[in-house]
Amino acid sequence: MNAQSSLLAKSRFKWWEILLWIALLASPALLPRQALIINEIAIVALFAISLDLILGYTGIVSLGHAAFFGLGGYAAGLLAKHINPDPLVGLAMGVAVSTVAGAVMSLTIMRGNDLTRLMVTLGFALILFELANKLDWLTGGADGLQGVMMGPLLGRFEFDLYGQTSAFYSLTVLLLCFLLLRRVIHSPYGATLMAIRDNRLRAMAIGIPVANRLTSIYTLAAAVGGAAGVLLTQTTGFASLDLFEIHRSADVLLMLVIGGTGWLYGGIFGAIVFKVMQDVLSNITPQYWTFWLGLFLVVLVMVGRERLNNPRSWFKGKGAQA
Repeated sequence: MNAQSSLLAKSRFKWWEILLWIALLASPALLPRQALIINEIAIVALFAISLDLILGYTGIVSLGHAAFFGLGGYAAGLLAKHINPDPLVGLAMGVAVSTVAGAVMSLTIMRGNDLTRLMVTLGFALILFELANKLDWLTGGADGLQGVMMGPLLGRFEFDLYGQTSAFYSLTVLLLCFLLLRRVIHSPYGATLMAIRDNRLRAMAIGIPVANRLTSIYTLAAAVGGAAGVLLTQTTGFASLDLFEIHRSADVLLMLVIGGTGWLYGGIFGAIVFKVMQDVLSNITPQYWTFWLGLFLVVLVMVGRERLNNPRSWFKGKGAQA
């Protein structure tokens, strides 16, 4: 089997993937009382997938991915408040702003080691956080951007307090982005990304344009991360400094620890487990839920390290491939 045929085979959907997406898309209708948390899961899953694109597939570590999440959220909120409340226009605007920011930021990750990139990406997020705080005439500062009223989706579906429209909207965007990223990963371009991740010097030696690849994939990841921020602002009607907080970047890293990196479904499964555990544990022990979540992560890493490093082994024998 040649390389092209191998990539084509990997890109085909498996039966369990089809069932999973049917269940996800039907979940707001089947579980209407849980529509709000389903919406949250879809948003953080999209955010986790965007980080996995650079961490799991390219080997770029980042502690400031929330910068793009926040930029997308504020761009969509400001557009809805002052110019146009259409959700799809806001989504396009938020993605455009975060894409430009990602392209600029990508120039800073070409040199240095992983620790350098951690500090640079974290610093970028902190700068945006402080700008959003100081420009209170525009962003609302510490009080947040209030009064964001979204128009009906496609001119027909109103965003309500029950969250069903929000959940269907977020799940649809998640699916579309997933299909795009899946196509990117299972292409010759995606193969070069993994070559760079495994050995950058060897990739350069065989003629792969490493700088070009790193710039383009970082920009794409920023765009998808911005889309997640847009969804949060649009479905909650509010944007605050919390969008830029370091805990956003930390939480999404934890989701990838749970679900596994270098596997697009890792972000989805990690988001589901993380948000469900957060919701259940915070209801049982509101003061100590973080302790139990931390204990779960310690056990997961200590006991399940092999599966964590090779999440495809969970479906061994079924030809699973994200």
